[in-house]
Amino acid sequence: MDDMFAHAPIPKVYMQLALPVVLEMVASMVYNLADTFFVAQTGNADLVAGVALGAPLLTFMLAVGDIFGLGGSAVISRFMGQKEHEKCARLSSFCFYAAIVASLILTALLLVFERPLLGLLGVTSATYPYAAGFYRMLAIGSTAIIVSLVPDNIIRTEGLANKSMLATLAGIALAIVLDPLFLFVCHWGTTGVALANVLGYAVNTLLLIYYMLADCKVLSLSPRLWRIPMTGVRQVFSIGIPASLTNLTQSFGILLLNNYLAVYGAVALAAMGIATKVYMIVMLIMVGFAFGAQPLIGYNFGAGNRQRFRKILQFDFAVEIGYALLSAVLLMIFAPQVVALFMQQPAIVKEGTEMLRWLLVTAPFIGAILVFTTVFQSIGKAIGAFMMAITRQGVVFALVIVLLSKWRGFQGVIMGQPVSDVITFAIGFWLYRRLLPSSQTAV
Repeated sequence: MDDMFAHAPIPKVYMQLALPVVLEMVASMVYNLADTFFVAQTGNADLVAGVALGAPLLTFMLAVGDIFGLGGSAVISRFMGQKEHEKCARLSSFCFYAAIVASLILTALLLVFERPLLGLLGVTSATYPYAAGFYRMLAIGSTAIIVSLVPDNIIRTEGLANKSMLATLAGIALAIVLDPLFLFVCHWGTTGVALANVLGYAVNTLLLIYYMLADCKVLSLSPRLWRIPMTGVRQVFSIGIPASLTNLTQSFGILLLNNYLAVYGAVALAAMGIATKVYMIVMLIMVGFAFGAQPLIGYNFGAGNRQRFRKILQFDFAVEIGYALLSAVLLMIFAPQVVALFMQQPAIVKEGTEMLRWLLVTAPFIGAILVFTTVFQSIGKAIGAFMMAITRQGVVFALVIVLLSKWRGFQGVIMGQPVSDVITFAIGFWLYRRLLPSSQTAV
């Protein structure tokens, strides 16, 4: 493991760690598309709406898991570089059991406050039976969902990215098989859709636990090691909470954008929905590269190997920005044809093409933002990580879309995200230069 992180050629080890994460992201996207397709085939608008209304709950659970998964892996990777193996073992145990406790508390709260929470999600009397079935099954299965994020992230600190990928792919494959079975054979409706999700995550979690017990040399799941000093808890939370906020602000950004587009009619909403799906394909691959490289960045920072740390960042920037630029150029050229693959209505193709091009124009900036974010997480700069979490699709986006919608109307709404990206990049670049000594920065 040490040879891999400390001495192997950077392009080789980078891709060895990052490509499995990219494949995980792509597989998750495929499942989301398949799930949407199966649910739509029921022809029941209330059932489709029930699943859609319950989806934010799954996003929230994944965000809770990120607190312990991403927060724990960032801290562990630094300690790996410092050869503090006992601390790594204790941190891995703490994150695992803390996630279990958090999930059980969340399950209890979700079941007790079901009606008011479903009301907050926008459930009506017509959609209540469908949304409630989806909601309850996710609540009951929250442990499988939340805990999966812990071993999935932390085993990569020992270089086991392939194991993480295999467990994720197995869970997704099972969910894709069970989805139509529970919907069309068992007729379990939204409860079946949620159960397919939960069972997929359960298989994923069990496989990850097996890999940890069988293959990890440093990390541990021993309940005897779960106690760590309060400083360790603060370190995990100071990075994990901003990481989880990134997921939540993404949902916030989509809701805000849809709210501002709604006044321009269904065509605008449909066009943005298509543009966003295509855009997210590019984004997920970029996220996969960024978070796949995080253990390598954290290890070499913790080891004090400043020269290798700097070269890793240079390569990371080159991969992210290069991929973003190439993807953006190709998709901007063929945007009309890509949008038409989803819907051939001329008005939707016209608006979707314009929206997609606006979203893609700042893709290289997002590549840099992702590097800034993972660097701040990897080296324990909680302020930088927090600022990155709340800006792009949070505070900055909210301010930008309010101002631009008043100034430029519809055009201002679709310009909101790229303008927010440029501002967030400027903030991230300033923090990057400020929080890292000049001898360690790669730009």
